Amino acid sequence: MLAILSAVLFFIAFLVNAADISTNHTFTSTNLMLLGLTALALHLAGIGSGWSWRRR
Repeated sequence: MLAILSAVLFFIAFLVNAADISTNHTFTSTNLMLLGLTALALHLAGIGSGWSWRRR
């Protein structure tokens, strides 16, 4: 799930950068890219990868 979120954030950051859209200081393409990298790192660490069902 986090990998999909990071892909969406990367795509939005690309669109903001490619279209040269002027945004406020918190919604820049660099900040979106960093959020995407954070989500990707969490996904690779195993957080948010799915439910872990254990049998007793």
